[in-house]
Amino acid sequence: MVRITEDLIRKRAEHNNCEIFSLEEISLHQQEIEKIEYIDKWCKELKILYLQNNLIGKIENVGRLKKLEYLNLALNNIERVENLEGCESLQKLDFTVNFIGELSSIESLQNNIHLQELYLVGNPCTDFKGYREFVVATLHQLKSLDGKKIERSERIKATQDLPTIRQWIREQEETYLKRRIQEKREAERNLEKKNRSKSKTQSEERGPVIGQESNKEGKLPEKVQTEEEHISDTHEEESDKEFWEKPTQFTPESRIETHRHMEEKRKAKEAQSEATKKKKPPRTLITADGRALNVNEPKVDFSLTEDDDTNQIILDLAIYRFLDTSLIDVDVQPSYVRIKVKGKVFQLVLPTEVKADSSCAKRSQTTGHLVITMPKALDVIKTRLKESSPSKQQPSSAVNKLERTSTQMEKLEVDPNCHSRLNLADIVQNKKSNGLGPLKLQPVVTDVSKSGDGDFEDDPDVPPLI
Repeated sequence: MVRITEDLIRKRAEHNNCEIFSLEEISLHQQEIEKIEYIDKWCKELKILYLQNNLIGKIENVGRLKKLEYLNLALNNIERVENLEGCESLQKLDFTVNFIGELSSIESLQNNIHLQELYLVGNPCTDFKGYREFVVATLHQLKSLDGKKIERSERIKATQDLPTIRQWIREQEETYLKRRIQEKREAERNLEKKNRSKSKTQSEERGPVIGQESNKEGKLPEKVQTEEEHISDTHEEESDKEFWEKPTQFTPESRIETHRHMEEKRKAKEAQSEATKKKKPPRTLITADGRALNVNEPKVDFSLTEDDDTNQIILDLAIYRFLDTSLIDVDVQPSYVRIKVKGKVFQLVLPTEVKADSSCAKRSQTTGHLVITMPKALDVIKTRLKESSPSKQQPSSAVNKLERTSTQMEKLEVDPNCHSRLNLADIVQNKKSNGLGPLKLQPVVTDVSKSGDGDFEDDPDVPPLI
């Protein structure tokens, strides 16, 4: 049973900024509500109230709604019209497809002088002889009944025949009420029978199975449990099929029983789905022989690149942009990287071993991407000559050769069987620069005696070379 609560009304009052004291229109349809309550206290400014397609069996707690103009109670379990005298501004009433059999109860609407439209289509009273004439003659303020305009001549004739028609209505009402008493008794017996059968079934399901051996935890073997579950599912399908194929009368009790049956099936389905989720085996991330597997549970795009210049592996993971960083967990291992995104595992096997303790992870504030930089564990020795600015004494050809040499990289292979320490200083021999190999810059000689040039004259007016 769903009850009318303040939270429910506020949820339905989004168009009014969730304010209920000034609410003029509200829709509470298809909520399986069985009782009208609190609306006349919380929403006194209501003008339009939608309560169709619920399980309401009685009109109540709406008498204080002085400004109410339209009340929709279609597709409910209402059996008589009552408690609407206080709705002074009521102009339209909709009782389509209810169970109103006491047609004389509409006499309570005579004080609603502003009532213009009334709908009683689909109620048992519409099958009574003289139904329309009785309503037209009883409610003089009506302008339309069941969507059909009331003519003046029709009203005059119905008023003239009202005493005879009222007698017909009284007799038909008595017959209908007697039938309703029998239907209620039969519904009670069926409900008791159903409850006994249900309790018996539950006791059988809880009881032990004779002749079956249980394990240490008191559970039956897995094969036996599977067979019993299959039998239980088959039994439920048969009972459900029997429920829907069994002919029943259209009464308020049968309608409530149908809704409750559907609610039980829905809850059972939800419980079964939850149990299935719990029984789902965990995903295998590492095999029994210790081999890591590639897994992408969050189904995100990624790219893995190798940077030979910096000797690193870079993983770019396209994490959702608005996902909070606290929901991301990164674990870098020498042979694989594992990332949990909202509990879902992303695991990728790396092409080579990396240094887990030197790895770093960064998150982009604009795109949300996660970039993980992982240095390779097996370093490659590389040599690179430093670039130096050419001096005035160095020829341009030597500078060009120096630039070309500085951009070259050499990979040195070291014999792993050699335990002696490698002296890198003796790899390149000290030779004079002849255009081949590394250059060795010589200091500039400024003294004439050391230079050996006899034609040089020292001019004091010329500034010295720097």
